[in-house]
Amino acid sequence: MEKFNRERLAERARNIPLYLHAYAFHLNMRYERVLPADLLDIAYQQKLKGVKIHVEDGESQSLQKMNDLQLQNFKEKAKNYNLDVHIETSASDKETLTDAIRIAFATGATSVRFYPRYEGYLNDVLDKISSDIAWLSQFDDCGLSFTIEQHEDLQSHELVTLVNNSRMKNLSILFDFGNMINANEQPLAALTVMSPLITQVHIKDAKMIKEGKGWGHEACRSGYGDLPMEEMLRTLLLLGDDKPQVHAFGLEEEVEYYAPAFRFDDEGDNPWIPWREASYTPLPDSHLVDARLAEEKEHALSQIKYIRDLCDKFVDNQ
Repeated sequence: MEKFNRERLAERARNIPLYLHAYAFHLNMRYERVLPADLLDIAYQQKLKGVKIHVEDGESQSLQKMNDLQLQNFKEKAKNYNLDVHIETSASDKETLTDAIRIAFATGATSVRFYPRYEGYLNDVLDKISSDIAWLSQFDDCGLSFTIEQHEDLQSHELVTLVNNSRMKNLSILFDFGNMINANEQPLAALTVMSPLITQVHIKDAKMIKEGKGWGHEACRSGYGDLPMEEMLRTLLLLGDDKPQVHAFGLEEEVEYYAPAFRFDDEGDNPWIPWREASYTPLPDSHLVDARLAEEKEHALSQIKYIRDLCDKFVDNQ
């Protein structure tokens, strides 16, 4: 069995479906130095399978702000490069999802990722999310797949229950390498709980920060943090018996992104979930902008090599 797993791991590592993630270029996109179409160029140059793009990435030049012709041009460029497109958004309400689905259809995307952002007691928050997913279920046969991401406030078992109760065949979980930390969970334990439902991944590294009876995290360069990246990648590649269960690994290098603790050891059965804004990384001081944007590009490309080197290691160890 061990030899079989090594061979299966090697085969899947050779063919890992890597996606360029727009957040790896977050600051460049905030300053509109890198735009959605530029991500297609980079993904093509790096021989990746596709791109994961948030509807707001690129500010005034984002997919959300494009007209029909611009969205069609983006779709054609992705098609010409033979790149798969995944759309991401940062809420789960009807209005937000409707817009993301519109953009997904217009760009020829195959998948939409979302995560909920509600304030309130946990049980009330879960009820709101369940209602959002019940509305989304009407799109279960629209040709798109949907993923809900564990995004710092919900715990793994809560996310699994939401997906299982939805009865949607095209809703699954997107596993982020670090976001469980803020929900007071450890990476490998969270991966074990969510593993039956994981189909997509965000790869990043982070430093874990103890905050009272919980944990925050600060994202950092891959290989420089506290996360068991090699073990998580190996486990994710091996999910699925006859074929790989995970079909998209997003390269989400996000150096200096910080998120505080949201869940705590002594919180009780129905804790208060605070409101939070969508994810962002602080902008550099004006005199440091050019250097920081160049550094961000370097980090994004370095992560691609880091993950490919890990995959080469799996191949060599078969």
